Amino acid sequence: MILRLYRSSLLDSCCKSSSPLLSVRNMVKYLKQNEAIKIDELLFNEYKFSVDQLMELAGLSCADAITRCYPDKQRVLVACGPGNNGGDGLVCSRHLKHYGYLPTVLYPKQPDNELYQRLVKQCKTVDVPILTNLEECGDVDKKFDLIVDALFGFSFKPPVRPLFVPIIEILKSIKLPICSIDIPSGWHVENGKPEDGIQPELLISLTAPKLCAKSFSGKFHYLGGRFVPFALAEQYELNLPLYPGTDKCVSLN
Repeated sequence: MILRLYRSSLLDSCCKSSSPLLSVRNMVKYLKQNEAIKIDELLFNEYKFSVDQLMELAGLSCADAITRCYPDKQRVLVACGPGNNGGDGLVCSRHLKHYGYLPTVLYPKQPDNELYQRLVKQCKTVDVPILTNLEECGDVDKKFDLIVDALFGFSFKPPVRPLFVPIIEILKSIKLPICSIDIPSGWHVENGKPEDGIQPELLISLTAPKLCAKSFSGKFHYLGGRFVPFALAEQYELNLPLYPGTDKCVSLN
């Protein structure tokens, strides 16, 4: 019943516009930082998702979005931070490998947490190289075709820690396309891009787009993470677009 009501409400809203895609893109809710945190808490506590379960679904949806936007850019450098955003990047790397890509992970600050250790092990098992410092990457512009930014998520608060400053500087200067997972690293989750911030070509919002995504002007914007319970979407009036068929990501362009 909840699913039928949710779909009916969304479709009714779309039909009010002569352009359903435009209507859906405009009406989807953009989350404040505290809303994103609260929704995560509800997913864990009320809806009984585990962290690794959501990470797997999020990372898989990111890999799917990347294959749609960049079918020919095989050599991928995935820059991972120490938190959940980095975990999404590790999962994404593994799935990209299964899809025939050649991912390399840059993971300078690896947590002792068992979950992240397992994700690293899973990457190594399918021969995804794990690098621990930027120097090991060599000439990024020549060695890779695409960069995945999985450094910081919606819990990030400036400034960028010294360990990650050189990576952010590389992301600002390279000529390669950048794909940011959920939040472009260094951006304020609500205020958006700082004056000298990175400019990704692809942004993959997870669960629901955050307020900063309103200032995103890149080529591709996807929503990933097809796991939001319909009751939760209704509670927060997320107005999420319907995912086509069995797709795990949907374009917001």
